[in-house]
Formats: sequence, structure tokens, C-alpha cells
Amino acid sequence: MSFVARLKWFFKQQWLRYTIAITLIASVSMLTVIPPKLIGDTVDLIRSDSLTQSELREKVLILIGLALLLYIMVFTWITTLFGNSALLEKLVRGRLLAHMSRMTPGFYQRNSTGQLMALASNDVLAVGQTAGYGVMTLVNTVVGASVVMISMISLISWKLMVAALIPMPLLVLVITVLGRQIRDRFTKAQDSFGRMNDQALESISGIRVIRSYVQEDEDVNAFDRVTDDVIHQNQRVALIHSLFQPIISLIVGLSFTIGIGYGAYLVMEEVISLGELISFNLYLGMLIWPMISFGEFINVLQRGTASAARIDEAFMQEADVQDDAHPVDVKEPTSIEMKHLSFRYPGAQRDSLTDVSFRLEKGQTLGIVGKTGSGKTTLLKQFLRQYRLDEDSLFISEVAAERIEMEIVKSWMSYVPQEHLLLSKTIRENICLGKPHATDEQVNRVIEMASLAKDISQMPKGLNTLVGEHGVMLSGGQKQRVSIARALLMHADILILDDCLSAVDAKTESHILEHIRRERVGKTTLIAAHRLSSVSHADWILVLDQGRVIEEGTHEELLFHNGWYKQQWDIQQMEASLQE
Repeated sequence: MSFVARLKWFFKQQWLRYTIAITLIASVSMLTVIPPKLIGDTVDLIRSDSLTQSELREKVLILIGLALLLYIMVFTWITTLFGNSALLEKLVRGRLLAHMSRMTPGFYQRNSTGQLMALASNDVLAVGQTAGYGVMTLVNTVVGASVVMISMISLISWKLMVAALIPMPLLVLVITVLGRQIRDRFTKAQDSFGRMNDQALESISGIRVIRSYVQEDEDVNAFDRVTDDVIHQNQRVALIHSLFQPIISLIVGLSFTIGIGYGAYLVMEEVISLGELISFNLYLGMLIWPMISFGEFINVLQRGTASAARIDEAFMQEADVQDDAHPVDVKEPTSIEMKHLSFRYPGAQRDSLTDVSFRLEKGQTLGIVGKTGSGKTTLLKQFLRQYRLDEDSLFISEVAAERIEMEIVKSWMSYVPQEHLLLSKTIRENICLGKPHATDEQVNRVIEMASLAKDISQMPKGLNTLVGEHGVMLSGGQKQRVSIARALLMHADILILDDCLSAVDAKTESHILEHIRRERVGKTTLIAAHRLSSVSHADWILVLDQGRVIEEGTHEELLFHNGWYKQQWDIQQMEASLQE
């Protein structure tokens, strides 16, 4: 069974609790055959006028005691079994989040956010239900039906049992057909749920743009179309699911008809007694739940199998960049060197970087400038090992980057991206994201370095001010400076600034860069920027155009060459003069 194979790690881990739960469920099923037999015997004693008061008292006490015992056993197996179900959901969600945190950008290009949310919510829930409710229905079906049929044969009449169960093979055929359809339809329903998540996320995150272009009605209509598809797909699942119980009830009704009709004939022929016929029909009634359980089990199993397959598919996707089998131990990044590096994004038609080479010693600063779309951000991302590189194209401390463990490489770096992602927490918590136990002195120091102290002093709760989702309560410049403070707090060996000063004025920019130069003596810094004043102090500057280095050198050398850098510098200096 594919579901069991996919989750054997969990069943192996929790085998004792499952053994206890299954044993108790089986015991409950065996004990429930006692009351029908007692009732049948009592009816026969009443009919023969031989029932005594002591016998009646004894049978009543047995039934009461049995009811109390069954209550304790049922309570125990329910808490044990469904506790396992909740534990499985927790573990799978945790493993899913851990897996996604290790994935590189290629994984998120192949899987939308909505689909990943559907995996972590609906699919995990379906898997948990199968491991809990599904196990219960399976054991009830197998043990309950077996115990009841054995009781019918041994205590009543095998002929009557065979006759009453003639319609049952139809059940297997119907459930096989419906089960296959439910799995296919449930998979499509989960896919539609993922698309609905995507639509909702886009609408919420882009609400300002939608409102500014007066597209609220169009967006609502688009969401309605997506939700209509979700309803349609779930209705198709519900349609198949709704056929299970009526078909089972019909088959069980036929069994009752045969049981009562043929049983009455056997009573008249004195093959069985009236009490035995009553007991038989009680047993037959007890078969209703195992038959319903079988239908529910097939339904839950197909849903769980479909969801487990979707989750397994996500787990099977590996990060595009893997650690070397025999990594080299490098203590610190004493130098960075690129040798004829070329790079193309997965699925792209042309290279984003072509033949890029430079060398940077520890403590030096590299500036990267160029037109929009020239490849500045792409070049910086190569240091983060997010994408697979050609062998021997990037070296750190004279060792090929692919030979160094990624966790070590990441531990050397602090990164401030163009898109400033802030969490829905306080300013302090956002700044201390990489260093949760930072002291107040350390936090205040980086706040000063990022020119954020004045802004925080004007906020109602200072550092404890909540920034809202994605930092919605802050301006663009404040978001940038919080991100810069967060990176500076790490005091990493390599600081990567990806055009992170675009939203601040020239004076604030100069102040921040001066702090960075003074505080990061002996540390390596890489800066990509549109404003050339951000990199004029750099030890080496690369000018990119369509992924190629068209100019390189120091600030003074590039001005002397009278190329793109010189032209852009003159334009920006003129603009600055006019603004002043």
C-alpha cells in the first residue's frame, strides 16, 4: 500500500501506540458481540417462561459492567490513535517547512506559494486523517466484520449468514470504482485550492496597486472565478463521496431483507429459535458500521494517498546546489576571486552573466554599477550559492566555492537585498533576526550606523514598535535602513549590499557609508548601486552591461577612461548640484 510505504518512518516510530490502539479497537469489536447473544438468550428464556429474577439481575449487571469497560477502552484508543494523527500532522508540517527552508530559488520557481500553502494545510490534514480515522475504520472493518460473521456462524447458523451476505460482493466492486474516482477528483480539488491561495496572496499583497488603478471589481471577479472552480472541484469530490453511504445502506438493506425472510423460515422449520433470529438480526445490524467503515476507509485512504503523493513530490525535489561529498575546511575568507564566470538562470534563453573575472582581498570593497538589468543583482547572488555554478569559476581563500560547505559560506556573509523583507514583529526583533541575543549596546550601535536613531526616537514605542506585515508601517527608506542595521549587527566577514540605499537621500547615504567604512576595517564589502557616489570609495569597481564587464578599475581610473562611468558620474553630479 503506497500510503503505508510513504509513512513507514512514522508508523515505525509510533508502533507501540498504534499497537495499543489497534489492540483496544479489536478488543472492543470482540466484546460488542456479547450483548446480542445475551439478549437472544433472554428472549428464549422469556418465551419458555423460565427466566428467573437472579438470572435477569445477572444479565443486567453484565451489560452494565460491559458498558463501563467499553467506555474506558474506547476513550483510551481514541486519545491514543487521534493523538498519533495530530502528532503526524505536526511532524510533517515541521519537515515540510525545514525542507522548504533548505531549497534554493529554483524550487520556488517550480512551486507557487499557493500550492505550498495547500500542501502545509489541506494535504497534511488529509494525511493525518488517514493515519488516525483511516486506521480506525480499517480495523473496525476487518476485525468488526470478522468477529460478527464468526459469531453468526458459531452461535446462530452458517446457512443464514451466507444467505444474508450474498449482496456484499457488490460492495467491493462499487467501492473500487468510486475509490479510484475520488482520488483523481481530490487531487484536482487540491490543485484548485492552491490556485485560490495564489490569487488571494496576490490580491492582498498588491491591494495598493489594485486600488490605485481602480481594479477592485475586476480583482473580485477574478477571485470569484477561482473560487467557483474550487467549489466545482469539491462538489465533484462530494458527489462521489455522497454515493458511498446510500450504496452501502442499500446493500445492507438487502442483507436485512434476506436475513429476516430466510431467518423467519428457519424459525418456522425449528432450525433456529426466535431468540437466535433476534440475535442474528442484531449481529447483522452490527455489520452496518463495518461496511460503512469500509466505504469511509476507501474514501479517506484515497484522499490521504493523493495528498501523501503531493507532499512526497515536494520532498523529492532537491536543492539545485548541493554540498561536495568531500568538502574542504576553510577557516575564513581571505580572498574572493571570480575566473571567467558565466551564468544562466534555469529555463532562460541566454546568459545573464558572461566571462566575469576579478579578485578581491580581505578588507577590500568591490563596487558594482551598471544600467538597470545589467546583471548586478545576479552577480551578487553568486556569492550566496543560490544557483549552481560552473566548476572553478568562483574561489574563496583560493578554494573553489563548490568545495566549501554552504553553511560555512553563508556564515561568512550578511546580505541586504533590493526587496526588503521585514517580519510582522517589532523593529528590535527585525534587527536582531540573525542575532536574537544581541545586547542593547550592540543594537543601538548598528541603529546609529544605519542612521535610524532619529526615526526610532519619533516612534510611539521606539524599538518595540510593530512594523506590520512586510514593514507596511515604515517608509521605503526606513525599511532599507532596518535591513542594513540587521546585516551590520552580524558583523560578518563579507557584507553584500544590493542597491540598498536607493530610497535614502544623498546625505544619509554618505553618513551610512562613512560608518560602514570606519566600522568594517579588515572586512570585505560588496556594493551594487545605481548612485555612483555609493561606490566611489571602493577599491575596485566593475561596470556591467548585459552581464558583461565593460569597464573596471578604481574610481579615479574609470573617470580617466571617459567611458560610461565618467558620463554617468557627470550626470549625477550635475543633478546633485541642481537639487542643492
